[in-house]
Amino acid sequence: MDKPIRILQVIGIMNRGGAETMIMNLYRNIDITKVQFDFVVHTNEVGSFDEEIKALGGRIYHCPRYVIKNHIGYKKWWKKFLSEHSQDYIAVHGHIGSTASIYLSISNSYGLYTIAHSHSASGISTLKDVVYKLLSYNTRNVAKCFFACSQLAGIKRYGRHIVHNNKNFFILNNAIDTEKYICNDYIKNKKDKELCIDESQTVLGHVGRFDNAKNQIFLVHIFNELQNYNENSKLILVGNGKNFEFVKEKVKLLDLENKVIMTGVRDDVNEILQTFDMFVFPSIYEGLPVSVIEAQASGLKCLLSDTVTKEVDITGNVEFMSLEKSPKEWAEKIVSMLPYERKNTQQKIIDAGYDIKSTAEWLTDFYIKLAEKNL
Repeated sequence: MDKPIRILQVIGIMNRGGAETMIMNLYRNIDITKVQFDFVVHTNEVGSFDEEIKALGGRIYHCPRYVIKNHIGYKKWWKKFLSEHSQDYIAVHGHIGSTASIYLSISNSYGLYTIAHSHSASGISTLKDVVYKLLSYNTRNVAKCFFACSQLAGIKRYGRHIVHNNKNFFILNNAIDTEKYICNDYIKNKKDKELCIDESQTVLGHVGRFDNAKNQIFLVHIFNELQNYNENSKLILVGNGKNFEFVKEKVKLLDLENKVIMTGVRDDVNEILQTFDMFVFPSIYEGLPVSVIEAQASGLKCLLSDTVTKEVDITGNVEFMSLEKSPKEWAEKIVSMLPYERKNTQQKIIDAGYDIKSTAEWLTDFYIKLAEKNL
């Protein structure tokens, strides 16, 4: 090939979320002389990764955010875009699920290979969930290929028949650059100093966007109960989102302001993980969270809600607990898991298939084979 093949990645906005971080991990590690990514984002805002995408040679296009009332306009945008650009691509890789059946169907009509990618194993608990399920359901009849971050995420999105019987269903692990997460005393001391952490303190940590699914309010209540067992402790919350101020207010109401650090979005998560003694993740639902892979790669013990797929435990350092248990019971469990000897888990992560280099090689080969079939 004289020039790289181009794949169109479809996403909401390229900020530092789990799916977006996974895509960028892949983008940084694919051979961009062979495969290039372009992006359609559903916003006019500038994303955290936009400049890096452009530096890597990617292009970013802005489509309208979908709401029911602009259904016709949304389809019209995609038809116009693909009439002008479809010849640039061999495949459309869709990460935004709610409208996948729309843009992938239109992409099919332009002769492009269509990939649906499930990053979540959400259930139906709100009206928003119901609407999402209704909008996304037909994707299973539209896409030519199905990716998921876990078996559970695949089943929730596409159904058991596709996961167990379709030869075009693949698990694409939420892989990471394992080298960046190895325990490092120098980095730990540097970050402890930056975040005003005393080495005698026990530090609980969490990384995730601030929304209902991540359940940070429950985590704050757990930490509040932990004070009855260990007053010399801190909680670090990394991320941002619609519930950030709500959580901040709860911290204030519980008089925990001097013990809870809310960092906002960070680009040094691999280093901040060094300051944690334990990773706590009480999500209401998940796919297979990359943040938990990162935490394990840092040698951390992790306590997760039992709504998170058991597939995420790849080091033996993960324990699960029901959200029906009280914050007090969660705090007691944390106490029982500490202290422990933190060890280098890099090889376990690699052996489990979560090293980004091998995953990027697989995906590069997958895309190239698609191009060869179309020649």
